[in-house]
This record gives sequence, structure tokens and C-alpha cells, in this order.
Amino acid sequence: MTGHTTVTRPQPARGRRIEGPLLRWFASYGSFAVPQAAAPIAFALIALPLTGDPASGAAMMLAMTIAQVIGAVPITRFGRRFSPIPFLRVLIGLRTLALVAIAVLAGLGAPFALVVAGAALAGLVNGAAYGHLRAVLNHLVPTARLPRALGVAATLNEVTFVAAPVLAAALGSISPQAAAWAMVLLGMGPMLLIPRIPTATAPGPEQRRSRLRLTPIIVLWLVCGGASAASIAAIEIGAVSMAVSFGLPAAWGVVFPVALCVTSISGGIWVSVRNRVPRRRTVLAWLAVTALGVASVGLGHSVAATLVGALLVGSVLAPLATYYSLILDRLVDAEHRAEVFALLRTSSALGVITSSALISLASLQATFTVVISVMTVVLLVTGSVFTAAWRHAQRCRAAGVAEADRTASRDPQAPHTDETLPIG
Repeated sequence: MTGHTTVTRPQPARGRRIEGPLLRWFASYGSFAVPQAAAPIAFALIALPLTGDPASGAAMMLAMTIAQVIGAVPITRFGRRFSPIPFLRVLIGLRTLALVAIAVLAGLGAPFALVVAGAALAGLVNGAAYGHLRAVLNHLVPTARLPRALGVAATLNEVTFVAAPVLAAALGSISPQAAAWAMVLLGMGPMLLIPRIPTATAPGPEQRRSRLRLTPIIVLWLVCGGASAASIAAIEIGAVSMAVSFGLPAAWGVVFPVALCVTSISGGIWVSVRNRVPRRRTVLAWLAVTALGVASVGLGHSVAATLVGALLVGSVLAPLATYYSLILDRLVDAEHRAEVFALLRTSSALGVITSSALISLASLQATFTVVISVMTVVLLVTGSVFTAAWRHAQRCRAAGVAEADRTASRDPQAPHTDETLPIG
């Protein structure tokens, strides 16, 4: 033979080049959530010496969350004129400075209003930073690997929300400032860890001028995200009240959030291993499980029913969060991803605010009644949308088969197949 064979092996090298930045992104994602996860405990410990009431920490949490809702979309839109990685680092840097201000002001015994203002500043950039951090993932993994990557991210997020409060409580037993400085050091992780990505550039002038169009289907998934967050928040925030209502010591309230978090970690691992986009009926079943779990907690009136409900809600937490992210990713153009993910974070924050406000101003029973009602409405609307889409796909398939039959009748030699068209 006079020719020669050329052996090419680009894929393994490319895979190795991608894995390093992807691991750094995972570390960034996990550390990004530390301030928000540790804040309930850390803020309560900070507020106690300043006001004499640990419940004052809730005011700091409320200020942080409301500021996040206010700042998410405007700051994200402003950031579209810049490259996402440098802009993300700036946002994390601003959040870090706000957390430093909280730690310093608390150490100096400053007026509590100033500390609350620091919490608001820390939350102001949080939604926009999350939107850009999530959008960066699309530059690191192909579409086929997004479910697995998002499953790993969801698992890391749940681990953070389990570990960060424990770390804050342990350090807070030494000094409230120690818990605050831990939030500063761990929360600045993304600023240092986020990888450089040559393909992550600022959109062109034409793309920057375009606006995200909130279609009904996008709004539906944002509402679903808020409803899921409200369900989780109702269980986590109301855990101590539920334990007391069952005649248990208040410390036993931690059992219900821990049960929820353990199954949510398991759900994230399952999503990562499976690495598939779920079918519509599967997503509908997950929403039904959430509604059933909340109903079990709200209407069960027993420790066993509450524990089972928390386990049910936690089991589908990560799969649903992954699906919301995947479906919104598909529904918007690349230049609008950061904004839609910031909106998803905002809808989750609104769900948390709703449950928190209802527990504070009404009662635990009223809170679960509202959350159950919202989940029922979401389930019915989503089921109707899925049914309509299925019927449309059936009509398209029938029309395609009929057209193929007409073509075959006009041209008997034309190729004919009995294969059905795929349903979307």
C-alpha cells in the first residue's frame, strides 16, 4: 500500500482541557451559596449582641432577600455590555465588600440599621451574579452534558446548605465575628476560582439592544420555581414551630430540614448519574410529589406525616431545579440566559419571602394552606399545558402520516415508512 493512515485523538485532550475549568466552575458554584446558606445563623448571632434579640437577624435576611429581588434584573441587563467573567468577578467583589462591612460594623458595635444596610448591599448583586454564573456553564459543557452538570451543581448546592449553617453555628459559638468572616472568605470563592473562558464574550450591539420576551411558557416555569421554593421554605422556616406543636423540644425542629436536604442530595446524585432531560409526564409527577409532600406536612398533624412529607419534597427538589434550568436555557437566546436565570433566582426568592411573611404575619396552618393551593394550581396549569402540547404533537404526527400516504398514492415508487414522527 502506498497510502498511509492518519490517527487523530482530539477528543481525550479536549476532554481534559474542559474538565479543569468545569471543576473550577463547580467549586465556584458551591462556594457562591455559602453566604446565603450561612446567613440565617450568622445574622442571628451578629444581631444578638447588637439588639439583644436573635430574631433581629430575620430583618437582615429580609433586607438581603428583598434587595436581591430588586437588583437582579437591572444589574443583569447592565452587565450585558461587559464580558461575563470579569463582570461576575466584580459582582462577587462587591458582595464580599458588603460582607466585610457587616463583619466590621458588628465588631465595632455599630447601629443595627447600618448592619441591615450592609446585608441589603450584599443581596443587591446576588441575583445578577447567580444569573451570570449559571450562564457561564453553557460555555463549559455541551448541551448533551448539561443535565449531568446541573445535577452535580444541585448536589453541591444542597451540601452547602447543609454544611454552611453548621459551620456558622460552630464558629459563632467562638465569636459572631468568626461566623461573619467565614462568610466573607468562603463567599469570595467564585471571584478567585471561576475559570477564564475565551468564548465567554460580551454580546454584540444588536444583541445588547434586544430585550428578553417573557412568553407564557417562560412565566409558567418561573412561577413553578417560585412555588417549589415556597414549599421548601415553608418546611424549613416552620420546622421549629412544627416541632413545638408536636410537644417536642425546639431543637428537634432541625430534623425536618435535614430530612429534606438528605433526600435532595440523593436526588441531585440521581440526576447526575442519569444525565437525561426528563419527559413531560415525569416532570408532572415530580410536581405532584411536591404537592403531596407539602400536603402531608401541612395536613398530617403528626411527626411521621411531617417527616414523610419533608422526604417527598426533598426527593424531587434537585430534579425539578435542574429541569427548570434546562427548560429556560432552551427557551431563550444565548444573550438572555443570564437574565432569565436571574429571574429564576428572583422567583425563588419571592417564594421564600411569601412563606416567611405568611409564617410571621399569619400562622403555620395558613402558610401551608396557601402553599398547597399554589402547588395545586401550578400542577393543574402545567398538566393542561403538557396535555395541549401532546395533542398538538399527535395532530402533527397524524398530518405527517396522511401526507406520506398521499405522496405514496401519487407515486407508488416513492419510499414509504411506517415509522411515526417523534413527539416533542
